[in-house]
Amino acid sequence: MQPFIVFDVETPNHMNNRMSAIGITVIQNGLITQSVGTFINPETYFDLFNTQLTGITPEAVENAPTFPEIWKSVGSAFSENVLVAHNAPFDMSVLSKCLTHYGLECPGSLTYACTCNMARRFFPRMEHHGLADMCEYYNIELDHHKADSDARACAEILLRYINEGRNIEPFIRKYDVRSKRTLR
Repeated sequence: MQPFIVFDVETPNHMNNRMSAIGITVIQNGLITQSVGTFINPETYFDLFNTQLTGITPEAVENAPTFPEIWKSVGSAFSENVLVAHNAPFDMSVLSKCLTHYGLECPGSLTYACTCNMARRFFPRMEHHGLADMCEYYNIELDHHKADSDARACAEILLRYINEGRNIEPFIRKYDVRSKRTLR
């Protein structure tokens, strides 16, 4: 089985062009091998809505690394593996906007998959397919809107799909970093 980099981002404001936190969970050989999370100094303002949703304040991130500092350690893994997120178009867009804003090197496209899109196809009779809904369905622990918990939960959902024999290959797509849209 190919490795997956499952990630989740939190943003400081409605612009969704910077990160205030990132959670990353690595799946190798069908097992979770690493799960980490960190605050990120977004070097921008915070909206009250985002602070209330995530609990992340400007004070909490003032001494945190910036996105370019984080990208130095995760960029190659993100570029070389399949990225996975729940509601991936959002996370991919934020990632792309951060890369563009900071002028960071990245391949023209990134490979990704969305566990929310999978849920809609795999469970068409379910009314809702959000991360919390799928965690409830699978009885997976979740501290929602905490990037590390969200990424870990998404990874566990992906592994449930795979272990149930569901075909995830049709959900693997390419995301064009420059145009900020899915290619296929």
